[in-house]
Amino acid sequence: MLTAAQQALLDVAEAKAVHKLHPLAGTGEHGINRPMFAALAEYGLLGRVFQPAADTGYERVSAMDLCLLREGIARHCTEAETALALQGLGAYPILLAGGTEVIEQWIPPVAAGEIAAGFALTEPDAGTDVASLELAATRDGDGFRLTGTKTYISNAPDAGVYSVFARTTADAGAKGITAFAVPGDAAGLSGERIDLLTPHPIGTLRFDDVYVPAGGVLGEVDRGMRVAMETLNLFRPSVGAFAVGMARAALDAAVTHCRSRQAFGRSLAEFQGVSHQLADVATRVEAARLLVYEAASAYDSGSADVARTSAMAKLFATETAQHAVDVAVQVHGARALERGHLLEHLYRDVRAPRIYEGASEIQREIIARALFRD
Repeated sequence: MLTAAQQALLDVAEAKAVHKLHPLAGTGEHGINRPMFAALAEYGLLGRVFQPAADTGYERVSAMDLCLLREGIARHCTEAETALALQGLGAYPILLAGGTEVIEQWIPPVAAGEIAAGFALTEPDAGTDVASLELAATRDGDGFRLTGTKTYISNAPDAGVYSVFARTTADAGAKGITAFAVPGDAAGLSGERIDLLTPHPIGTLRFDDVYVPAGGVLGEVDRGMRVAMETLNLFRPSVGAFAVGMARAALDAAVTHCRSRQAFGRSLAEFQGVSHQLADVATRVEAARLLVYEAASAYDSGSADVARTSAMAKLFATETAQHAVDVAVQVHGARALERGHLLEHLYRDVRAPRIYEGASEIQREIIARALFRD
């Protein structure tokens, strides 16, 4: 299923997560865990996402490598996985569409874990329907002035740089949006953290006449949605990989518990009502892994079918992870709900991936459209 090199990458990600990253979980400040960012860079994991090219610039990470990194890390440290993923999501619009100067300004410190990056797409009235964005970007000489609000933004308001998507042409839908690289300390930019059920670094950003020079434009004016979609298409299969990692962690915990837990004179593993539930979970987790790997391979090969396969992978993997964690909690009983228990942590973390980067309902719509189009 995996090549020797791919299995080695997965093994390295798991080993680093267990021995180096997990001890750092929860040790950072509220919001961004800067020691975690530094460790991701020190142990070469961010370097796999931001790989210097042989001649100049940076190579694009393969979707498969991204999936293996996220799955391996998530199995043992979801906080580290989230930090890695948000760095990639926030900075890849710059890497994919930025000019040489803006890439050289921002990608090295992001790759070194020195600053955090944020992906600023969602707005209070524009979530799933991103074509209805209202953050206004008006011309000011060669540059632009940004005014409006973004919400549920990764690493906000503490990121060093944001990939921001704003409207440059009114009433043009997705065709009137432009992508910008905006420094976190730009004049007129403010925000606050949002306290979520899970301790993810998420916040709101307010743009009060924030100036962005011409060099801060990512790609072409009015073509920013292409930049957003290119980034999301790369990262969407790996959301499924994140979910697979959490599902594997939940299944590991359930199997270990059922081997040792005694009830009515025998282990829980000997009760068919319990063991068969775990057999079903194991089957679904393996199927989810295969879907994720297939979607990643489709992306890396340039398949025209990448939207459908990515939607299937994200949908099935995230729904499977939710089920796996729920079953693991059930077989553990009340102890799994105690604050600080692994499954209490996973129970909170597993819910968000079914929403972000396209909710399950949107993935079903993508799959359905592909069915009827074919």
